[in-house]
Amino acid sequence: MKILLIEDDEPTAAYVEKGLRQGGHEVDRTGDGRDGLVLATTYNYDVAVVDRMLPGLNGLDLVKTLRGAGNKTPVLFLTALGWIDDRVEGLEAGADDYLGKPFAFSELIARVHALGRRPHMPSETTVLRVGDLVMDLVSRKVHRGDQPIELQPREFKLLETLMRNRGRLMTRTMLLERVWEFRFDPKSSIVETHVSRLRAKVDRPFDAPMIRTERGMGYILDVPSPPERARRR
Repeated sequence: MKILLIEDDEPTAAYVEKGLRQGGHEVDRTGDGRDGLVLATTYNYDVAVVDRMLPGLNGLDLVKTLRGAGNKTPVLFLTALGWIDDRVEGLEAGADDYLGKPFAFSELIARVHALGRRPHMPSETTVLRVGDLVMDLVSRKVHRGDQPIELQPREFKLLETLMRNRGRLMTRTMLLERVWEFRFDPKSSIVETHVSRLRAKVDRPFDAPMIRTERGMGYILDVPSPPERARRR
């Protein structure tokens, strides 16, 4: 299974991730609630294991946001808040199961497997659109207007990530994790180089560039407003 682990306690997160990977599962891990929300809405997961007390965005609000957006990924709350009222609050927020800390890993994995066996409907989106920029995730084709755009696999993944997060700031660290699956900074210009290549294909041949640099922060892809179009000409 592909599992999303959102846990800010480093020893607990490392322990759970190691155990899940040893069980043959693929794990994406983050300790920040907002980053967790981005991951959960960008990729399809079989199960999400979520702590309630998270920096950036707490677990309750994270799950409420997912459910409000129609995301049906099964969620297991893993938290020290284990009172009956806490459990009821978590389940009413949209979680599917609740496990208090401390916990036995055997019970955690059993609950994860049980959730993974439940039928659920992941997002069926196969075409991404931002203005006149269209990406077909099945045929792996991209075009802007009536002009096809040829992309290398890593460029395709970078553009897909930016399009799925339309209007959101994607930091260098976030792109390294989502596009290259790096959990560390390689101290290279790999992100900047690929964004430059992507701009040469997606932006420069057209009147309205879509990829905007937020200096010192990251990148945003969106349809520019009329004043922005005028300034860029």
